[in-house]
Amino acid sequence: MNSLMAVTVGPGNRDHDLSCLRRAQAGDAEAFCALVSPLQERLLRQACGLCRDAAEAEDLVVETMAESWRCIGRFDGSCRFSTWLFAILLHRHQKAARRARRWPIPLARFSVEEEQARTTATENLAEPAPAPDTASARAELGGQLRTAIDRLPKAHRHVILLRYFEEASLQDIAVLTGVSLGTVKSRLHYALLNLREIARELNLSENGGDT
Repeated sequence: MNSLMAVTVGPGNRDHDLSCLRRAQAGDAEAFCALVSPLQERLLRQACGLCRDAAEAEDLVVETMAESWRCIGRFDGSCRFSTWLFAILLHRHQKAARRARRWPIPLARFSVEEEQARTTATENLAEPAPAPDTASARAELGGQLRTAIDRLPKAHRHVILLRYFEEASLQDIAVLTGVSLGTVKSRLHYALLNLREIARELNLSENGGDT
């Protein structure tokens, strides 16, 4: 069954988004721009979370937009359009072997117990900007967590990035990675366990406390 009617781009009108998608898939570049423009700022923030600097992040977004235009015909609406774009962004980043990431998310967010209590929806992981006297500590924590994430196996690292960076549902991750929902759940479970174990090895602190 065609699932394009389920396409979700952003907070705008779904019928308009669907119209733009269909025209973009028919080769309408202006419709493609109308479809992706509301997502560019968000995509750039995601790229900045993966790259070493702003210029590199901008290049990654340009590459992502170019590839998504080439592949727009493959999008079938089985996941959110924004999630599909992020999957391309992540693929481009991994392909270029860019290792540095900025992850100011406290390790406490990556909780096996919390994840087991969820279904397919994720809570909003956005946090208020840190106060000036905590910014340095947050930056250090982000660097440590980045190191821990980099040590995860590729499949585990990807599911962590999709789940907590893109806030993708488990079903979306299954579609994007081409594995079963059960496999996604298993990978996420062990990824969280491995991440916390690596964090303990690195003496990574949670919110200023011990792991």
